[in-house]
Amino acid sequence: MNPDYIFESSWEVCNKVGGIYTVLSTRANTLQQEMQDKVFFIGPDVWHENTCPYFKEDAKLLADWKKTATEEGLNVKVGRWTVPGNPIAILVDFQKYFEKKNEIYGWLWENYQVDSLHAYGDYDEASMFSYAAGLVVESYYNFALTKKDKVIYHANEWMTGLGLLYVNNKLPQVGTIFTTHATSIGRSIAGNMKPLYDYLFAYNGDQMAGELNMQSKHSIEKQTAFHCDCFTTVSEITARECVELLDKKVDVVLPNGFDNSFVPANAATFTRKRKAARKRLLEVANALLGESLDDDTLIVSTSGRYEFRNKGVDVYIESMNRLLRDKDLKKKVLAFIEVPGWVGEPRQDLKERLASGKQFDTPLEVPQVTHWLHEMSHDNVLGMMKFYDMHNRKDDNVKVIFLPCYLDGRDGILNMTYYDIILGNDLCIYPSYYEPWGYTPLEAIAFKVPCITTDLAGFGQWVNSEVGHEGELKDGVKVIHRTDYNYSEVADAIKDTVAEFSAMTKKQVTDARSAAEKLSKKALWSEFIKYYHQAYDIALGRANERFKGLKN
Repeated sequence: MNPDYIFESSWEVCNKVGGIYTVLSTRANTLQQEMQDKVFFIGPDVWHENTCPYFKEDAKLLADWKKTATEEGLNVKVGRWTVPGNPIAILVDFQKYFEKKNEIYGWLWENYQVDSLHAYGDYDEASMFSYAAGLVVESYYNFALTKKDKVIYHANEWMTGLGLLYVNNKLPQVGTIFTTHATSIGRSIAGNMKPLYDYLFAYNGDQMAGELNMQSKHSIEKQTAFHCDCFTTVSEITARECVELLDKKVDVVLPNGFDNSFVPANAATFTRKRKAARKRLLEVANALLGESLDDDTLIVSTSGRYEFRNKGVDVYIESMNRLLRDKDLKKKVLAFIEVPGWVGEPRQDLKERLASGKQFDTPLEVPQVTHWLHEMSHDNVLGMMKFYDMHNRKDDNVKVIFLPCYLDGRDGILNMTYYDIILGNDLCIYPSYYEPWGYTPLEAIAFKVPCITTDLAGFGQWVNSEVGHEGELKDGVKVIHRTDYNYSEVADAIKDTVAEFSAMTKKQVTDARSAAEKLSKKALWSEFIKYYHQAYDIALGRANERFKGLKN
């Protein structure tokens, strides 16, 4: 069965905070082509009076329903998400529901035994948004749809669980899908320096939730997994986690695809943009370091959320430190860490140097960072570099620079977006310890940049299955075997791979770039959307059975 209407909610609809934004915003184009304005993305109105840069309001869109919704007490903005496909987006204000928070949590306990007693921080905010999203679906369904319409409500991550349970309760004829992109407990175990994989079979999710002070997030996630019509996750590695930590087997694995309309299709445009990115990266580095690094420099980077261990930022720094003394390195290496930290402001001294257009032969103070941080002395990246005495000295063949801000084109130093910067790299490195899928390496190869990842990332496992062996540079992706305990071997493998890449001929590099691009095309949404159709079919089938049972 295929749906007539899809409502999909996430904290990251029109709200760019992490990888789920990329999942939804790139898949939107494929769904919009299939559904033609019958897919509605629901996100939080965190912008209020400010303009959302990812959303364009349209007063004419769904105007009749919006009027009714307003009369019902809902405060919504209706418009389009400014991504390829321009799907309909509904941003809902959820502030007013905080005053009835205890009543909502009471209802949740009575109907679904969700423990909200230990809630703190972002749990309340996410739950009030999720409740409001459920009200939006209920309102639109009652206004515009009938029982003949096949309708899906798709909720992403624990943050949207409450809304799914509300829809399940109030609109039993609607098929519900829940996608956990990473279990809250799995991420927490990994982030708290506990070995996740060797002991996965022995962990009890409920017990660990108490130990890690995660009871409420774990509870909503687990109950949503049990009460949705179709439970899904993004990779086989996380599917195993769900069985062990949530006691629930997933119905379908939904791998994360990519929409390559972000990538310049025209070869001349691509080359021009790549040159511009490299020029800017080298300008910033040279101004900061007081160097004259040229275009022959090997530019590498890692990026993602600031999860120091989970994303492998620690092992990336370790490998660059070891590379400093590697005899096989044939080029100078400029290694960026593009991870948003607790950023203060762009460095004024660096801005002045860049504005002058001059060459400098002395480094700025603290030549490892482009923006000042609020807690310089407590930052993990700078702390590890200081511990290893990595100060980007003149005679160092490897220079490591921390870019601790979102690359949105308005950071004050680079002033280029992430997608404009990434194609300037020669190699991208993502040595993740905990990575349910791994969007960053997929983005890299879509921009023809070979990369290094691990087989603890869902993407790394997918690459291995596609190429039929452990991925190598010549395949476009080097996949390193990673376990709970082989940190040092991983650091050495990264070091050796970068040294190997530095010695490759121009033809070998071109072949690797071509292989990367070819591999990325196997992960386009046009290839992966079929798994979503499986999930829609399962959810609609189960909703149909439930509704028939209720009628009888």
